[in-house]
Amino acid sequence: MSIREDIEQKYKQSLKERNVNLTNTIRLIKSAIKNKDIAARSLKTKEEIKDQEILSLLQNLIKQRKDSIESFKVADRQDLIEKEQSEIQIINLFLPQQKNEKETENIINQLIQEQNLNSLKDMGQLMSFLKKDYSGEIDMGLAGKIAKLKLSV
Repeated sequence: MSIREDIEQKYKQSLKERNVNLTNTIRLIKSAIKNKDIAARSLKTKEEIKDQEILSLLQNLIKQRKDSIESFKVADRQDLIEKEQSEIQIINLFLPQQKNEKETENIINQLIQEQNLNSLKDMGQLMSFLKKDYSGEIDMGLAGKIAKLKLSV
């Protein structure tokens, strides 16, 4: 089952269960996907975006919510923080299990050796491999920090 189908199925289920929070968050996800579909159609193809692009979009949605949480902490808005955290949990339902820090570090070490990467100039190439092979599975912010440490040695 594709991610798009999974989202649609959970959306219908949330409507039946009258789960307002889940329904609203999935509507937000569906809207973001629809916007990407429209942008993709206007560029070059008449196709919908693929699962890989949906994974990237979902990660961006999570990143946006994490940024919002930081702003809400400064403003001391616990109610909004809880709402954003709830949305992150729902968006995570559609993402593959995230690799932890140690697994991410092992993957980066392996790629550095396999691709013979040895300086910060190779950072873009490393990140490209990670996005291609591990999109949705790795926190790219964490991966960037680890890669920077490994390549700057």
